[in-house]
Amino acid sequence: MKTNITSFEEFRSSGGRRPIVAETPCDFETPVTLFSRWQKEKYAFLLESVEGGERWGRYSFIGLFPFLIFKSRGETIEIVEDGKRRFERQKDPLDTLRQLVKRFAVAGSETRFSGGAVGFVSYDAVRLFEKIPVLTKDDGNFPDLFFVFPRLILVLDNLKQSLQILWIPKSGEASRKEYERGKAMIGRVRKSLGGGSKNLKKQKKARPLSWKKNLTENTFCEKVSRIKDYIMAGDVTQTVFSLRFETAGRRDPLQVYRTLRQLNPSPYLYYLKLGETIVVGGSPETMVHLEGDQAVLRPIAGTRRRGKSEEEDLALEHELIADPKERAEHVMLVDLGRNDLGRVAKPGTVVVDRLMTIERYSHVMHIVSNVKATLQGGKDAFDLLRATFPAGTLTGSPKIRAMEIIEELELLRRGPYGGCVGYFSYNGNMDMAITIRSAIFHKGRIYVQAGAGIVADSEPKLEYQECLNKAKGMMMAVEGV
Repeated sequence: MKTNITSFEEFRSSGGRRPIVAETPCDFETPVTLFSRWQKEKYAFLLESVEGGERWGRYSFIGLFPFLIFKSRGETIEIVEDGKRRFERQKDPLDTLRQLVKRFAVAGSETRFSGGAVGFVSYDAVRLFEKIPVLTKDDGNFPDLFFVFPRLILVLDNLKQSLQILWIPKSGEASRKEYERGKAMIGRVRKSLGGGSKNLKKQKKARPLSWKKNLTENTFCEKVSRIKDYIMAGDVTQTVFSLRFETAGRRDPLQVYRTLRQLNPSPYLYYLKLGETIVVGGSPETMVHLEGDQAVLRPIAGTRRRGKSEEEDLALEHELIADPKERAEHVMLVDLGRNDLGRVAKPGTVVVDRLMTIERYSHVMHIVSNVKATLQGGKDAFDLLRATFPAGTLTGSPKIRAMEIIEELELLRRGPYGGCVGYFSYNGNMDMAITIRSAIFHKGRIYVQAGAGIVADSEPKLEYQECLNKAKGMMMAVEGV
């Protein structure tokens, strides 16, 4: 145990809370085999990362046994705290979540994430921040905000091949009693180690799924033409229009995640099991990241397939970075990111420290830029999210008018797609990925969604095909291909 009873009681007596921490060797587990021990829990998450599309990130995070569950739709908030359910009505549910993160804050450990709120923000939560009309059908009934506060956190250090186990103490509990409870849980985790893949099911061949699109090709193309009319009229310069696929077929979400991490290793890999809603995804794109007072956006716009050789890769990179249409679209989205950060940044601190570099991933390469800023004094992660949500790469520009057009032309609410997934840490940090390249398991159905950025010279049929291509990888993972 890295935390002994004496230091734990001394910290509690001063009015603070700190996690009970233990560390153990873990060179015989992968993040997935470790998570599989707990896959039957109603609420659980696994967060992984592949850096630069080609190297596994150092840390993987598993969260279990939430002491608080936070859900909101509109101004209605549902909170389950230590098994007790209550409802509230608040004009600003995000501020309520902020107060809860502050209330339950614990002293950090040396790990990047040692507790906080983990979950997702649906695209439609934008109505909490901006006045957007309500025209689309709400057929999914997804929460706007859905976050859990885990009591048990497992941090797998993939470099040191070690496991750090953190138990978040219960508020108001006698120190020794809570310490012994945490010590017992840590012992339980240690005993569970070493089983390897025995808890993982073997992938079975299943019947192909029948997918239904929310728009036919003709209807999609007609709506793209209407967006181009808005562009010609000067309303917008770009609008991101999306196509949704759904199926009633049954698949094991954890098996889908395992397939996805092989097919599409990404900077953000996530498996969020939140009751009857499970979000499985591999997103390449940061929505917004905050560490200390340093905020970062990483716009991604511009794509080519990977080459079959290094020579072909380099040729495709040159073609991509030289494409005037791709460059113009990317610069526009970088400017949008600069403007968003500028709403909460100290004057003069917004800089583009990487402009239009190429990043390679398993199947594709992207143009990527890095926009960073120093947060104003008195602003926090929640202010930053409010200022930048949703990502311009999922709306278009100008953002408000583009969202109004999306609301007019997309038939159904987006739900988690186009929102963000990640965490608000007790130490004030935040890391959110854009929810793309994801499958949403919800109330017996599976949803996959993909979009295309419509500009003045877009060809409707090509934009339709782009949506099909973007959705294909996730649908293959769901199918088990």
